[in-house]
Amino acid sequence: MKLILGLGETGLSVAKFLTANNVEFKIADSRIEPPLISSYVYNPAPILGDWKKDLLSGIDEVYISPGIAKSESIYVWLSEQEIPVVSDIELFSRHVSSPIIGITGSNGKSTVTKLFSEMIHNSGYKVAVGGNLGRPALELISDDIDYYVLELSSYQLDYTNELNLFAGVVLNITPDHLDRYDSFQSYVESKLSIYKYCQNCVVNVSEEYTKGITASKYFNAENKKQQKDIINTVCLEGDNLLNGNSFLIKTDDIALIGEHNIANIMAAFALGDLLKLPTGAMTKSVKEFKGLEHRLERVATIKNVEFFNDSKATNVISAITALHAIVNSYNQVVLIAGGIAKKEDYSELYNLINERVSYVVLIGISADYLAEGIETSKVKFASSMSEAVNIASKLIENGAILLSPACASFDMFDNFEKRGHEFKDSVRMLSPLS
Repeated sequence: MKLILGLGETGLSVAKFLTANNVEFKIADSRIEPPLISSYVYNPAPILGDWKKDLLSGIDEVYISPGIAKSESIYVWLSEQEIPVVSDIELFSRHVSSPIIGITGSNGKSTVTKLFSEMIHNSGYKVAVGGNLGRPALELISDDIDYYVLELSSYQLDYTNELNLFAGVVLNITPDHLDRYDSFQSYVESKLSIYKYCQNCVVNVSEEYTKGITASKYFNAENKKQQKDIINTVCLEGDNLLNGNSFLIKTDDIALIGEHNIANIMAAFALGDLLKLPTGAMTKSVKEFKGLEHRLERVATIKNVEFFNDSKATNVISAITALHAIVNSYNQVVLIAGGIAKKEDYSELYNLINERVSYVVLIGISADYLAEGIETSKVKFASSMSEAVNIASKLIENGAILLSPACASFDMFDNFEKRGHEFKDSVRMLSPLS
């Protein structure tokens, strides 16, 4: 008997898959009313409420939601009874034959996943994209797919024991989810675990925690001359991106803004080279790729002010990265930030704001906490997103207004997507003539 833990999108996808394959299972959730309970149309009926040890009676394998931490009682009991616990990603891997490419990292993985899938599509292949981005992996299974591209979170990797990846990459590693892990080192190890499953490793030479890992392909956003194995490296020389010594694209022809996106594009090129995708198809994809929603997304230009939605920036390093991209392009910048602050060091963000940002409009339960590190004259407060946008729009006459919260969204919004949509709706409500 199989057991599914968690009745969210992942749990529902596993239930659907097991039902289609006539596999007997139980499904349980510690919540009395999971948000997606109305979408559950399978047998047996779900078991809801606090975890009970008798759930594990007769169970030989458990498929667990990535949202369930290893510190929860149910996982402790599973460990004590030595019952195998696997992710939906591992279950997916058992049932597909086409090559799988896995992409992880603290930041940029959604951008690389989407861009790389566009490269595959523009090369004439059928590609399915999912995992931590878009559809759950089990819903992607099809006989006519040439390549599967999966964004993988550290939580998904934590519950994966076996995985057959044609290629995989760790884009970068910065402190995140420290409320979930015993230490930053544990988080680093979770990210690096992807390389255990790869036939071909793609390694970021510029990333401290991936240096020294032997790879089939490297990428390096620093000086080309720093890389010894230049033939197997996608790198930057002046304003040119190169694959070894071969020209790929000029940085001026890249639609995405920010130095961090140069590294993301290099990672996609490196993966594409492993698949032997045509260079023309890859460069076409890069030139046409405008980025993802809620990730440094251009929303509108009103008078001489551009509005950017970076609601996906739920941690400090993401906000710092976005700010660097904006302040290097605009003289006047207003930042909208706040929400639920994580257990992170905000000092670098404070320094950047105090040195380069004109004003900050703070929202959410951590607004007062964030204000402590910012020059008082720069700080404004708002009780809603619409108020924040209205305040920000009156602070500058030329420049950029950036939503990059550096915080989780759950105090005011269901998720970062809802936060981003409300920002965009608020921007659209502004009159260009005001």
